Parts: sequence; structure tokens; C-alpha cells
Amino acid sequence: MSPVTVKKVVTLTGHRDSVYALEAVPQSTTFFSASGDGMIVQWNLGGDEGEAIAQLGASVYALRYDAASGLLLAGHNFEGLRVLDWRAKKEVRSLKLTSAAIFDIAVSGRHALVASGDGQVSVVDMESMRVVRQLGFSTQSARCIAIRPDKREVAIGYSDNHIRVFRLDDYSLVKEFPAHANSVFSLHYTPDGRILLSGSRDARLKAWKAEEDYGLHREVAAHLFAINDIRFSPDGKHFVTCSMDKSVKVWRTEDLTLLKVIDKARHAGHGTSVNKVLWSPVTQQVVSASDDRTISIWDVIF
Repeated sequence: MSPVTVKKVVTLTGHRDSVYALEAVPQSTTFFSASGDGMIVQWNLGGDEGEAIAQLGASVYALRYDAASGLLLAGHNFEGLRVLDWRAKKEVRSLKLTSAAIFDIAVSGRHALVASGDGQVSVVDMESMRVVRQLGFSTQSARCIAIRPDKREVAIGYSDNHIRVFRLDDYSLVKEFPAHANSVFSLHYTPDGRILLSGSRDARLKAWKAEEDYGLHREVAAHLFAINDIRFSPDGKHFVTCSMDKSVKVWRTEDLTLLKVIDKARHAGHGTSVNKVLWSPVTQQVVSASDDRTISIWDVIF
């Protein structure tokens, strides 16, 4: 492993259950967390005490910030989609979408794409709060969504072990392929859009050549247990993964080389599954959220 310095800046507490979701406001030090306690909390990367902006009645697995409106979208499990004015701390719109869990949300123009445990990906017009399309290509959970940076395609990972890629202009299916030996829990395109990274319950990390019909580029046995999330550094040269094995790992994008392991033994990391990560373009810090009910902020220096 090449020299990478990691230092814990602060541990944030306050949630009463596992922390499942993190979302940042672009070009800001503000970020949000959501938990099994139904609480959505606003934080600052400076480590200040969090401020609750909503209390929902069930677990929240998915958050997405809509840069166009400045509103926050929350996937309220077994209830549907909630749209929040986080500055005013009020709900402005909602849609009873599904009785299943909502695992991920993505935004494309005026559409919100919502992935749920019934296998559906619902395309919601955020202005009218109507479902304008449903992508029902599996009976097993739709778990994660990644929009290609050029906005032409969206990749979706499923619990039937497949990745399916759709055109964003008409939501037609472009490609579907068995990607892993178990559920696909995390997807993320490189900032240049050439590579799609996938992480799975099978603990393997794979890189797919998006420009070459999604052929397999590289594969590594990345963790001991499920890979829950993937996030790139602002310059795209590095990325982090987090896992049910309680660790956060830092990688070099070019060749999927492991550079650093952040865990309890070495860095006073999390004691249970790490569910989500962020990499701030403002402070260059990594944020991690865990089943241990805490959020950690890390300085990662190359």
C-alpha cells in the first residue's frame, strides 16, 4: 500500500438507530444523515452539533439532494417519497409510492428515479408528483442507481445479481448482464463516465467498461463481507468503499489498488457495518455512517 495518512477528525452522535444514508449539498460543508430512527439530521463538516430537520415514522435508507430546486428527497420506507425544504424544516410534497422499502433515489432533470424492494424503479415527475414511468424488469429488489456523468445513461443494480442500463431520454433498456454472485448493493461511474464500478453482497469490486458495451475491466476481492457503498474523490483519482465488515477502504482508481484500510483496530473506526460514505469536494474529507449509530469524519491525505 502506498503512503496515505488517515486521521479521525470527529465522531458525530445523536441518532438512536443505524445510520443508513448520507447526502451532501454540492460546494458546501453541509450534509445530511438518515437513520432507522426515522430522523433526518443536518450536519456541518466542521463537526458542529447536528440539527434535526424531519422526523419520519419509519426508517429512511435513501436521501438525494436536488440541486435545481435546493430540496431534499427522502425515501420513507413503506410510505413513499418525501420532498423536504430542509432550510424551513418542513415537508413540501409527498407521494405514496410503494409499500416496499426504498433503497436509492437519483435525480435526472425534473425526474426522480426511486429504487424499491419490489423490484420497481419508479420515475416520478417532481413538479406534479406523478409516476410517469415504471421500470419493472425484476421481481427482486432494485438496490442502487448511478447516473452516467454525460447524462445519457443510468445504471441500476438489483438483488437478482444483475446490472441493467437504461437510456435517460426514453428509459429504454440498453444492456442487462449478470454482474455478481449476489445482490448488487453499490454502483458509481468514474467522473469521466468511462468506467462503472460495482460492489456486491459477494464482497467483490468490479470495474466495467461503459464505453465498450460494459465489458469487465477489472475485478478484486475487496472486502470480507458486503460492499455497501462507493464514492469517488473530487478529482476521480481515488475512491472509497465501505462494507459490512466494519471497514472503509481507500483505493486508486486507475488500477483498483488498495491504499488504506480504515477500521476500528487501526484508526478507532466503526464497530459494526459501515453503510454509507461521502467524499467532500470542499474539504476533501471522507464521511462514514454505520450501524453503530455514529458518523465519522476523516482527513485522508495523499
